[in-house]
Amino acid sequence: MNKNKTMKKIIFFLLLIPFWAAAQEQNIQNFIVKENLSKNGKLAVVALDSLGNTNENIHGNYLFTINGFSQTLQFHEGVAVPNQKIESSTFVFFSHKNQQTSKGRLFYIYKSDSGLSPFAISGLMFLIIPAIVLGIAYMFKKVIMTAIALAIVFFLFNHSQGLDLSKIFESIFSSLKNLIG
Repeated sequence: MNKNKTMKKIIFFLLLIPFWAAAQEQNIQNFIVKENLSKNGKLAVVALDSLGNTNENIHGNYLFTINGFSQTLQFHEGVAVPNQKIESSTFVFFSHKNQQTSKGRLFYIYKSDSGLSPFAISGLMFLIIPAIVLGIAYMFKKVIMTAIALAIVFFLFNHSQGLDLSKIFESIFSSLKNLIG
């Protein structure tokens, strides 16, 4: 009789395993941005697993912030395509927040005749490049005006390509947070 109860419990728990597996949440831990396969001027957001491969288990709607605008992206087998078409080279900041973490990444999207080429930009570069320029300028005090002019050109180029100061700071803080934690 005791064996019969044990067998019933085992069968009961074995029958519940598929429900527990289905109840596990699918979270996007990391992502990259690529050109959409149809080469229609749109980007594709690809969810990655811990090894950096496409996480094909990601399906459904996930909320992303793209350049400050919230947008729900529909993922199929780990890939989603935002509605916006890229008309010219620009900076784009993608951010996603789930229950455990938030992930933000800045990309420079270069548009050419052959298509879109996204380049990931670390937020630390916005600290390192000006520090190097200022370090060189400090060593050569005569070129301080050149360093200031280069810094102004750097910020004007970034601003004309759609990158404002708030995105720069958000990218820096996101990179520092990812570096620390």
